[in-house]
Order: sequence, then structure tokens, then C-alpha cells
Amino acid sequence: MRDIAEGLASWLADGRRFAVATVVRTWRSAPRRPGSSLAVAEDGEVIGSVSGGCVEGAVYELAREVLKSGEPVAVTYGVSDDDALAVGLTCGGIIEILIRPAGAGRFPGLAGVLAAIGRGQPVAVASPLPADGGAAEPETAPAPGGRLVVTPNGSEGTLGDTGLDAAVAQRARGLLAGGGTDVVHLGRQGQSRLDDVTVFVESFAPPPRMLVFGAIDFASSVARIGKFLGYHVTVCDARPVFATRRRFPDADELVVDWPHRYLDSTTVDENTVICVLTHDPKFDVPLLQRALCTPARYVGAMGSRRTHEDRLRRLREAGVAEAELDRLASPIGLDLGARTPEETAVAIMAEIIALRWGGTGRRLTETTPLPIHR
Repeated sequence: MRDIAEGLASWLADGRRFAVATVVRTWRSAPRRPGSSLAVAEDGEVIGSVSGGCVEGAVYELAREVLKSGEPVAVTYGVSDDDALAVGLTCGGIIEILIRPAGAGRFPGLAGVLAAIGRGQPVAVASPLPADGGAAEPETAPAPGGRLVVTPNGSEGTLGDTGLDAAVAQRARGLLAGGGTDVVHLGRQGQSRLDDVTVFVESFAPPPRMLVFGAIDFASSVARIGKFLGYHVTVCDARPVFATRRRFPDADELVVDWPHRYLDSTTVDENTVICVLTHDPKFDVPLLQRALCTPARYVGAMGSRRTHEDRLRRLREAGVAEAELDRLASPIGLDLGARTPEETAVAIMAEIIALRWGGTGRRLTETTPLPIHR
């Protein structure tokens, strides 16, 4: 819905009724990712796309029906069968689509959601999925509940039960922190062990950034796990022979530049994590001087304890204050006994996760009676 937010805001301002179709889940080579949306206004105007043209016609007709009934619909489309004119995806993928009514009081919180998207503020919308009737000719059923709008600090609306609201809000905040959109399965009162209710959580927040400095083998593993955990990963090294796409296929960006110079030129916010893996003073010291003055959530540096002590001495000589040095996670990572690059990457990411959510980094069997989720 992010791509069509401006158009939807205009329709709301004009008092128009419309239906929004959103890709919920995909399998195999589906053409659009979850969160991609198409909207149909009551006068027939269309904005957005859910499949690049494969099933738009069928979704359009279904959206018109949703506008009449006022009830949401879920439908799954798969590959076209023997009939070349059948509704389906020629690419061979499968997509599940949720179509919801909006406008004219159908979604009271939508204006606030669109405004938050426009301001770049994190917000999520949780909608229960109605029963899915299959591929080209779905049987539909009313959604069990309403809609919940979740922000990092609160929520508005309800899904019909306070326990369910609380559980979904917790999941939604986790997705917001990682910039993800997903489907969650819970009991009707929010029980995690049940799957009576399926809820689509559509989050609107840019993925947090991970800046990895030093194009070494450990960096490749950190980039891979960071990408898996929802970060937008940038790998930077001054040596072009090392910062190559072949060595870093999972990175979103590869930058060949002096690390401190690149850090001066890029955006760092309170959700950014910085991993300094070069353990070379000519790179580390000017880079960490700057990194420790940014609002980054995490700044970690690789190296032995001896390297760490030498690094601290050099940073103090460069004028870095003790309060800033206290922010430095060095040696980087948790004590997992890691040896390989992959194990070391797990140790680094475990430390980042613990810092994000307030974890102790200890074994759960040792943390009684602390709650598992804080």
C-alpha cells in the first residue's frame, strides 16, 4: 500500500469509496512481493498492481464486489491451467490476495496510517484473513473481527478480543522493527500455540540499516545473516578487489570507499547497526571516531582483547570521550565459543538482537523468573 498511499489519500480527501487489494503471501516465482497493492474506486478508477497484469482483471471484478458487499475477501491465484485464457499466473508462482473495503467510514484509521506513511513514521495495519476459497473462483467469508493499527508506542482499533489485540500488537512491533510484512497464526484470545485466527500484518517502516565495514570472509557471513533478519545491508571497503558482488551476493549495497568517508556521506539513525570488521588501525580509528558520535543503535568492532586495548588507546589519543567509548561493543559479539565465520556472524547478530530487545545474552534456563519476551 505504500506505493499507492498518495493516491489513496487523495481519494479519502474526495470522500470516495474504494477497495484495496494487497498481496499477502507468495510462493515460488510470483511477480509481486507481499504488501504490493491495487486499489479500485467506486467510479472504476484503478491505481497500483498486484501481479504485473496476470490477474488484475479478476481482482478488479472482485474488488467491485467487495465495494458492494462491504466484506473483505481473500483469494489465491496459481499458475494458469490448460485453458490459456484462465485466470492465473503465467510465471508459475502462487499469490494470496486480501481485498478490503475502505473510504466513507469503512476504515476510520486509514487517514492516520497514510499520513504516517507520508511522514516516514513506522505504522502497521493488522487485518484478520477471511476464509480463502482457492484459485480462480474463490468462495469468500467475512473476516472474524475488525482492524488494528499498531505503532511502536501504542495501538488503535480492535480485532475483537483484548488478548488477541495484545498478541498481534507485539508481533506487529517486531515486524516494524525489522521492516517486514507477514502472516501470523494465533488463538482467538491471542494464544501462540493455537492457529484459530490468521492475521495479515502489513508494516510500513523502512528496514533498519546494517553497515558492515571490511570485506573479509566474516563480513560475508554477517551480511548474509543480517539480510535474513530483515536489515538493509551495506558492505564497504576501500579495496575494490575484495568488495565484489561475487563475494557478497546477499548485500543490498557494495561501496568501494574509505570507510570513514562513506560514513560521513550516508544516513545513520537510531535503528542503524554498525559492524567494523577491518581490525586495521588506519581504517578503524577514523571510522570509529565518527561512528561513536552517530545515533546508531549498535557499534561493534572485531579484534582480539589485545587489539581492543590498542584500539581504545588510539581512540583516546584521537580525542574520543569515555562516554562514547562505553558505547563500543568490542570485542564484537556474544561469547558463544564461535570459531568459523558463520558461527562468529551468529554471535554478532545475537548481541545485536539482545541489545534491540533488552535480552541478557544468557541461557534462558538461567534467567528464571524473567519473562522470555520483554
